Amino acid sequence: MSKLKDSFGRQIEYVRLAVTDRCNLRCQYCMPAHGIDIVPRKELLTFKEMYRLIRVLTELGVNKVRLTGGEPFVRKDFVSFLEMLSYNDLLDTINITTNGALISRHINKIEKLKKVKNINLSIDSLQQDKFAKITRRDVFPEVYKTFELLEKSSLNLKLNVVVQSGFNTDEIVDFVRLTKDKNVVVRFIEEMPFNGKGQRKMEKNWTLNKILEEVKTVFHVDEIQSEKSSTSRNYKVKNHLGTFGIIPAFTRTICNDCNRIRITSTGTFKNCLFDDGVFNLRDFIRNGASNEDLKELFLSLVKDKPENGFIAEANRKKGTVSESMSTIGG
Repeated sequence: MSKLKDSFGRQIEYVRLAVTDRCNLRCQYCMPAHGIDIVPRKELLTFKEMYRLIRVLTELGVNKVRLTGGEPFVRKDFVSFLEMLSYNDLLDTINITTNGALISRHINKIEKLKKVKNINLSIDSLQQDKFAKITRRDVFPEVYKTFELLEKSSLNLKLNVVVQSGFNTDEIVDFVRLTKDKNVVVRFIEEMPFNGKGQRKMEKNWTLNKILEEVKTVFHVDEIQSEKSSTSRNYKVKNHLGTFGIIPAFTRTICNDCNRIRITSTGTFKNCLFDDGVFNLRDFIRNGASNEDLKELFLSLVKDKPENGFIAEANRKKGTVSESMSTIGG
């Protein structure tokens, strides 16, 4: 069986699939207060189309999928789609990224799906007023309740924290303190320019080194060995139950071992977060493409995967990066 390999010898094993561009929050680093221009529902991939794309990719060696949005739980019947994906015998792991405002009543059902192993919960502040300013919605109690339920569940929990200059850098140490008694992974993410055109000016870049320096003002930390294709550099504080990591999403020092591709909710195939999309899969399958056609297409597309995000950005045809992460798939 042919495997998905790019021209640099990297085998593609992981796909990030956005199931919707819609979101119930309006995070300032992601979209403007009034939201984004959402696409008509008929332009979104159907769950059957998504299942088919993932099935073909698993036959080419992909074994892990992360489901994102927008906010995946906004889409009707998303949990049923999780069940559908679980029947794919070639898929080892299904991960989910969520903002936590709608998932709590589904946790028990999700725990029963053996392939759903990791939940990434986006939570950028532990303070209710600040959380409301960042997300422009007052849902902190529900999100924190979700955090507590997930921490007690059988699912592996990661907290995603976008580090935003002028907003939550004073809470970096507080998030690391959570790892003392809780078996969680806190992941600090460098802020990226995917916030919709001109919505938030990044005054200062909090890079991996700057974030790590802030943690070290209070804690002694040791770096721990990460998997080759890990998106984060990972660390542990002595005698802490959990760990923390830093994702250099803006400085892009993790590209060499990238084993990921992306599919947006409208079917745009992306080799890299920073490219502007290389092919519309939705139109291809709706025009009658067979599974063999899809396999040949995927094998061809990944050959053009750029070496790193800087090259992908330089090759953009649509100008500088200004899309919303809700459109791209968080």
